[in-house]
Amino acid sequence: MEFIGDFGMILLATIRDVLPIIALIAIFQLLVLRQPIPHLRRVLVGVVYVILGLALFLAGLDKALFPLGKIMAQQLSDPNFIYGHQVTEGEVQWWAYGWVYLFAAFIGFATTIAEPSLIAVAFKASEVSAGTISQWGLRITVAMGVALGISLGTFRIVTGTPLYLYILGGYLVVVVQTLYAPKSIIALAYDSGGVTTSTVTVPLVAALGLGLAEAVPGRNPALDGFGLIAFASLFPIITVMGYAQYNQWLAGRGKIVPSKEDS
Repeated sequence: MEFIGDFGMILLATIRDVLPIIALIAIFQLLVLRQPIPHLRRVLVGVVYVILGLALFLAGLDKALFPLGKIMAQQLSDPNFIYGHQVTEGEVQWWAYGWVYLFAAFIGFATTIAEPSLIAVAFKASEVSAGTISQWGLRITVAMGVALGISLGTFRIVTGTPLYLYILGGYLVVVVQTLYAPKSIIALAYDSGGVTTSTVTVPLVAALGLGLAEAVPGRNPALDGFGLIAFASLFPIITVMGYAQYNQWLAGRGKIVPSKEDS
């Protein structure tokens, strides 16, 4: 009964959020374009599906993914698990949290490699690059970038170092890479950061960061718990352009021959 009550509240909130979008589209269609809505029954059924789907998804995040990510972070970073006893802020040693870094990398890789939007982008990337970048090559490269970024982000939380140092340093690398990367891949590399922040990755990563910040002595969840998603968006840009530059270098040495049929 408690779940039904919670789901009802989520459903009402979802309807409230979706209605302005529906109203905007209807107003432009009927009053500005002065055209009837085509396939009205199908559109209405689709709207119902969207509202129910969003409500179920939000309920699943609240009941499953957020708690799961937070619990895993707290368990892996529990001082009793790492040190065998409780510690204070001054006793925190960054190298003792190896399981946290490894778990963060695996979470980032696994959720990204299965992201449908990344699969679609990888298919187009193969066409744009004339086969120089394969679909699986791009998917694995982006997933490795997310894995590296989230793992480094958890390191930042454990050490308590400022977030802006990592972000500034990362984008400095991106700027330098942009000057030398193949022109056909630059826009795709920048967009690759967006497709990695999927509906599964974001809840798990956010919960991981908050749970880790609560468990590590001396960390404040409000200050240190956020920022992992920025890493997940930044590092795929670096890895995609790096992968394209590496392929270009190999092609220049005659070690690979780009093919339009490569996928």
